Amino acid sequence: MNDKKLSVVITAGGSSTRYGKVNKLLEKINGKEVILHSIEAFLPLNPLEIVISASEGLEPVIKDLTKDNQLIKVVRGGATRQASVFNALKACSNPDIVAIHDAARPLIKKEHIEKCIEKALEKGAAIVAVKAVDTIKKVDENNKIIETPDRNFLWCVQTPQIFDYSMILSVHEKLEGECFSDDSGMAEFLGHSVYVVEGDYSNIKITTKKDLYLAEMLINNQI
Repeated sequence: MNDKKLSVVITAGGSSTRYGKVNKLLEKINGKEVILHSIEAFLPLNPLEIVISASEGLEPVIKDLTKDNQLIKVVRGGATRQASVFNALKACSNPDIVAIHDAARPLIKKEHIEKCIEKALEKGAAIVAVKAVDTIKKVDENNKIIETPDRNFLWCVQTPQIFDYSMILSVHEKLEGECFSDDSGMAEFLGHSVYVVEGDYSNIKITTKKDLYLAEMLINNQI
């Protein structure tokens, strides 16, 4: 990265309703909370800061968990993922690039973060993704199949998504109040080119308790 400044935004604003009564980010893998695994994945990159956008209920818990790390700022999340990211972006200290990562992806590997940073520095916007392995069907409102896209051109999106900071902040300002599901989609909507960096299928998102068991197995077997 040479002298380029990296900030990291970690989104922790979800309600975790699909997971169960306990917030999935506070569940433990090998004795450590999921969110701490996600945070620590970025520490070897020497970021300028790590800004966590947290839901109201999680905010005090995350502040307590991270109180000994001076790099970490915790801000209140918004009503949507997009709003939560925007709040975190506004709290960043004007870095050159920013990595936006889901707190529920604790298995991201350093090598894939580095590849994504390299591509973002070159192109302005890059995301980690994996090639689709299943055939994908597009259906209408009645669940009738209307298209079978060529799988060779389909990728499953992961995080981090890494951008030129000024660009993605401007994108969020222009699209404030909308409800996009990911930041690359926002950038694409406004005409910015976004590039894919191939990641790893082990970079799973913790959504159910089965995912937690799988994550522990993947970590313990270093897959």
